[in-house]
Amino acid sequence: MSDQPSEASRPPEKPRGADTPPPPEPPAAAEVAGTPAVDEPGPPEVRTAGATPAATARPSPAQGSDGRRQRAQAGKPGSPWQHGAGAPVARADGMTARLRPPPPPLIRPAVLGSVLATALLSALFLSDGLGVNLLIVAVPASLAAFFAARAAGRRLRPWTATWAVGGLALLSVPALRDAGWPTFLAVVSAFALGSLALHGSRSWPGVLIGSLGLFDSVVPGIIWGVRGVRARAGGSRANWGATVRTTAVALVLLVVFGTLFASADAAFAELLGSLIPEASVGAGPWRTLLFALGLAGALAAAHAAAAPVRWDGITVRPGKARGRAEWALPLIVLDLLFAAFITLQLVVLFGGYDKVRDVTGLSHAEYARQGFWQLLWATLLTLLVIALALRWAPRGGTGDRTLVRSVLGPLCVLTLVVVASALRRMDLYVDEYGLTRLRISVAAMELWLGVVLILILAAGVFGARFLPRAVAVSAAAGVLAFGLISPDGLIAEQNVQRFEDGRSTSIDIDYLKDLSADAVPALDRLPEPERSCALRFIQNDVLHDDTPWYATSWGEARAKEILEKRPVKGDGSDCYRVGREGTGDGYEPDDDGYDPY
Repeated sequence: MSDQPSEASRPPEKPRGADTPPPPEPPAAAEVAGTPAVDEPGPPEVRTAGATPAATARPSPAQGSDGRRQRAQAGKPGSPWQHGAGAPVARADGMTARLRPPPPPLIRPAVLGSVLATALLSALFLSDGLGVNLLIVAVPASLAAFFAARAAGRRLRPWTATWAVGGLALLSVPALRDAGWPTFLAVVSAFALGSLALHGSRSWPGVLIGSLGLFDSVVPGIIWGVRGVRARAGGSRANWGATVRTTAVALVLLVVFGTLFASADAAFAELLGSLIPEASVGAGPWRTLLFALGLAGALAAAHAAAAPVRWDGITVRPGKARGRAEWALPLIVLDLLFAAFITLQLVVLFGGYDKVRDVTGLSHAEYARQGFWQLLWATLLTLLVIALALRWAPRGGTGDRTLVRSVLGPLCVLTLVVVASALRRMDLYVDEYGLTRLRISVAAMELWLGVVLILILAAGVFGARFLPRAVAVSAAAGVLAFGLISPDGLIAEQNVQRFEDGRSTSIDIDYLKDLSADAVPALDRLPEPERSCALRFIQNDVLHDDTPWYATSWGEARAKEILEKRPVKGDGSDCYRVGREGTGDGYEPDDDGYDPY
């Protein structure tokens, strides 16, 4: 045996002088494994097996505050929910380590209760259609995500609140409007904003992928929920039994006394019947499916809130920087082309029909049909050109930045004039032949593209850090505004107004009768027989519909009230000739019968 003393019995060495730094010590095994030293504050760090000791060892005293600063910066997440002191931060190499967070903590009872409430409300309220029931279901789902985020040590940040409030505001569109197409856009946009609220992306890949990132949490969320239920059920069976007994007693009391009060008062029975969803055996499979979807969706939202995937970790390499002349010359030529085109457009852009006819010899419809779609495509292609130009722009210094701004800035401004020209053409066409769903949709799209161009101009002045999220906010705000203005109601209002003003001798009943209940207040102003012919199909849908209150929109309820006071007249036998005189005002076909709008 060796005569050297063991490590445990070796006496401590005397401290060195202040001018002699201590030699570096190798990292302890506990530090490499992930357990912090006693004198090292902060949460433990998750390290991979492939990490080297130099990368995982804590800094020596000689490193001082630099090591502490590195550890603090490593713990900063890229999510708008900020991790608290108790949340571990993953540290590993590779794409998976940058994206995948550490596992979330054990699911809390508050999260489980909110998830179960979401599933039950989905099964009860979503089987009859869409309306205010979407907001009813979204509230407990949002609470599940909130409780899960707090349990994981995350704090609410302004952008997260912005996405969440915007998503809930978009869910108000189905509660207000009966038309299906703005409702579909609003629901899809609400889902995207909810996913962004949970993941908190800020880069272009993060915003684009993060808006769909909730799908990635469905399977992990279900596994997380099952494991949490098993762990909590095994450790506190007595508490679970008390919860079940309490719930059963409450349900029995509600059923017994609710039945007694309903049989004692007819008004209370009617109120209770209108509030409680009807349950039938035939609807059982459909409600079971909705229960499962609500359960999986709420678990996915809670899991994403507790352990969001860091989609901002996906990076796109910048393109190879080009020389100034090679990059700028094609764009300057494009600027000159835009300037020449816009110079000619200004003659007719701010003029009336007389200017259009004198300069082009075309009517309203011919002039608008000739160029609107081309200008819309020109706007889209210009945005693509700007994106590619920024990818390959020279990045040498201040001079290069000035060159980029001086070339792309005028291009954005000229494209805004193209947007105004396209909208003016559509205005001329609508003034001549009326408004339709396709016309209002493409006009709204062109208007939003103009907003994007303004944001790009602002990014060139104030910096592009905010641009991805600003574009997402503008898109969501556009969808919300589009739903709130009631497109079907606006279409009916514009066509009825033209008919009342005498700008048209007939009105296209064949088109207006297919609008939703949102159009009833405007169509109700038409004289007979146009009014009855336009409202006959809508009345059949509204008055004979037994949809419950939670799946009925405000637009449908308002239409039902109007039609109950003033029902349509006649049997509709004379409607085949109403609105067919003249050219047809909601619709003006080409020579071959095709209408591009």
